[in-house]
Amino acid sequence: MAELNPIEAAVVQAMKDIGATNEEKKKTADDIAKKCNRPKSMVNNALVSLINKGVIKRVAREKASGYYVIPAA
Repeated sequence: MAELNPIEAAVVQAMKDIGATNEEKKKTADDIAKKCNRPKSMVNNALVSLINKGVIKRVAREKASGYYVIPAA
């Protein structure tokens, strides 16, 4: 897995805790921000970085995008 900074690690752990582990169980940035108790802007920045590192996946939807952790190979 890619090297994660503390915020990214907290976001990934929060996603696992709320069950965002596959496309059917994706969660919004709001859900993730509430779980890890961080400002939404900070969570959004971490989500973009995690997508670029290949740790999570973003699924565009009509309203809010959904995110889930990509299972480790």
